[in-house]
Amino acid sequence: MIRKATKEDASRIAEILVFVKRMQYRPIFQDDVYSFVELQVLSVAKKYIETGITDNMFVYDDGIVKGLIHIEGNEIVELYVDYFFQGQGIGSALIEYAKEQFPITFLWTIEKNIDAIRFYETHGFHLTSTKMFEEGTTEYIVKMER
Repeated sequence: MIRKATKEDASRIAEILVFVKRMQYRPIFQDDVYSFVELQVLSVAKKYIETGITDNMFVYDDGIVKGLIHIEGNEIVELYVDYFFQGQGIGSALIEYAKEQFPITFLWTIEKNIDAIRFYETHGFHLTSTKMFEEGTTEYIVKMER
């Protein structure tokens, strides 16, 4: 069910990212230009293919790609589950897979994303006092470690 992402997954990955980011982050950042002009499925998919980011990604695939996790070294960079499949254990399966397969020690999340913080705490991460502004915004991201 969890497998390495391929370039062929890029459009589905981009679709998940764009939709979830709009749903989760637009209320926090309130930036319609980013959410609806800059953040487009086609451009995200092209970026992921061109930069090879999918080489460090794994997807939850049971016939439909329902979620993804992006790992760089010992950091979880991204973890997203399609909005329609949230609450079904997909995020838990992805994070536990990453913890078993890689030396994951930390991640960053948006300070106001309380649901994400609770989720990560459930999976053994804790908030640290380290935080910084999300690039180009006035919102903080916080470091979580395990």
